[in-house]
Amino acid sequence: MGSRGPALPQLVLSDVERQTLEGWSRRRSTAQALALRARIVLACAEGLSNMDVVRQLRVSPPTVGKWRRRFVEHRLDGLADEPRPGAARTITDEHVERVITATLEQAPPNNDSHWSTRSMATAMGMSQSAISRIWRAFELKPHLVQTWKLSTDPWFVDKVRDVVGLYLDPPATAMVLCVDEKSGMQALDRTAPTLPIMPTTPARRTHDYVRHGTTSLFAALDIATGTVISQHQRRHRHQEFLRFLKTIDANTPPELDLHLVCDNYATYKTPEIKTWLIRHPRFHLHFTPTSGSWLNLVERWFAELTNRKLRRSAHRSIAELETDVNAWVAAWNDNPKPFVWTKTADEILDNLARYCQRINDSRH
Repeated sequence: MGSRGPALPQLVLSDVERQTLEGWSRRRSTAQALALRARIVLACAEGLSNMDVVRQLRVSPPTVGKWRRRFVEHRLDGLADEPRPGAARTITDEHVERVITATLEQAPPNNDSHWSTRSMATAMGMSQSAISRIWRAFELKPHLVQTWKLSTDPWFVDKVRDVVGLYLDPPATAMVLCVDEKSGMQALDRTAPTLPIMPTTPARRTHDYVRHGTTSLFAALDIATGTVISQHQRRHRHQEFLRFLKTIDANTPPELDLHLVCDNYATYKTPEIKTWLIRHPRFHLHFTPTSGSWLNLVERWFAELTNRKLRRSAHRSIAELETDVNAWVAAWNDNPKPFVWTKTADEILDNLARYCQRINDSRH
């Protein structure tokens, strides 16, 4: 009795091919279509017939026959997808280069501040969707602007190492407190009551408001525990800061030295403050660099206060605002969460050096 069906092409794998196919079939990052083709070829290389592979991998007979044949003819390259038929490409590399060059180096002809997809499409004679695809591919976002500020402090490096050293390796018998003030906190009241949240509708409030005055909040964040010592002051002169220093002195263990991380605010350096610090030698002030308030961890706590309390609150008086903030601070201190600093001074300085190098070499 003769053999049934056409003779199968012989399929023998080299060691390199077998390792490659096994890797394709196992790796999670491999496309599932390519992984299936690799498993088909591996099964065929074990001497199985096409129908045996069909039953084992639960695929159709034409699929097994196609990839067996493609591998025998073209080896590993045969498992890749062939170019699909379709319309010829209309946007060439030269078109893409012109769009990118114009985006980076030219201003819009209509005196706009930045390019839009419509204005670029008009200037290039291309469709708006084509411009959008090119910008997405190269991550160009002309509508966005980021702000940045480099410190001009001549002692920038020393101050960074000093402050970051306190965060990463605080003294064993001392407290490290990040001190600053949130000045100009406004007591704002909406001109109509805020409407509550409902299904499919967010909470709503009027865009206009009435001001009822401002206050300042002095805060000292304990980096070890996350607790905060706070005090409201209607002004922010050196007298108010001195009053807050006395509050810190009264609310911390007297046997501990206190290392205070402060910014370069002028009121912290007045003769009255210096005299008081000399009389209280357990206080040690460490100053962040000029334009370096991001080094002060209490700024991160102020962000929590703004996002979780101030931004969506309404107050009819300064006293009401201060009472509300005091209640929020008390709730925070009931369950404090310290902020953990992770970057070393060298990492910060290296990152800044790379950024300066990049903007200096950009030629823009």
